[in-house]
Amino acid sequence: MTHPVSPDWQALSTEPDGLGESPFWHPGEQRLYWVDIPGQRMGRVAVQGLQAQGAVEYWPLSQEPGCIAPVQGGGLVMALRDGVYLARTWGGDLQQLTVAPYDTTRWRFNDGKCDPQGRLWAGTLYEPKDQALGVLYMLDGRGLHPKMDGVTTANGLAWSPDGRTLYWADTAAHRVRAFDFDPASGQLSGARLFHQMTPKPAGWAWGDPAPDSAPDSAPDSAPYGGRPDGAAVDAEGCYWSAQYEGQRLLRLSPAGEVLAEVKTPVPCPTMPCFGGPDLKTLFITTSRQGRSASELAHYPRAGCVFALRVAVAGLEVNNFCLGGL
Repeated sequence: MTHPVSPDWQALSTEPDGLGESPFWHPGEQRLYWVDIPGQRMGRVAVQGLQAQGAVEYWPLSQEPGCIAPVQGGGLVMALRDGVYLARTWGGDLQQLTVAPYDTTRWRFNDGKCDPQGRLWAGTLYEPKDQALGVLYMLDGRGLHPKMDGVTTANGLAWSPDGRTLYWADTAAHRVRAFDFDPASGQLSGARLFHQMTPKPAGWAWGDPAPDSAPDSAPDSAPYGGRPDGAAVDAEGCYWSAQYEGQRLLRLSPAGEVLAEVKTPVPCPTMPCFGGPDLKTLFITTSRQGRSASELAHYPRAGCVFALRVAVAGLEVNNFCLGGL
């Protein structure tokens, strides 16, 4: 395991999101897309190197978007609170593909992605967060299918480069699991613990930094490494996990071992993705939702989107396939 580092992250957005999530790189457009869940909007910006090319465009939505993905042939698919929708164009009309199979006053869709076969997978968040009632769903040409349950906050969805392993995290449990994945059927088997993070210490709170500390220094509080939020997999099969409240990303080997730790510029990274022409630009979304006034004063860029160059390329985003829908 390497020691934490303070890499040269570059901010791509200047207007912070409440809770940024679900970033993906669109190779045809050379744009980064993401959502702001409580802000009920989607953002996108063209990027060259580590610099935004022009202003961020925002698309206001009528509900919270949990996750988004590009559609084969053009357009976007998005899991909103009350169902999954298709948009043929940016800012265009929404076509509902399926109704949410839960009580929308207590659940909403959260983290999700498409698998290599073009099916959308989206997990749910049980908002009271007092029971493990989150479910992972798969949307294909025959409809929406529950595939796994038993989590409070579904997160960290990703596939190995060969498409044979699926990763899924429960943020509240500080746990990432791995499953054998059948590409043809989408069936999951062989559930196993991939990596267990250390739970938050009792009474832990993000403390005020010492007066003479550097702007991005660690807080003066009990140690806590964070809990697993969104994730991405690189070309070497390593799993990059955003550690919410931990101010870091973990790079885990295919065996679940910590290979590297990368410090992030704000305390609550939410999800990484890879992009750029060579897929060696690492993007992260972040959060400011529910953070204290003193923390936000110290980290005013919390909620912004950041970019960093890395040595190992990531995997290209999987498109949603409309076949049969």
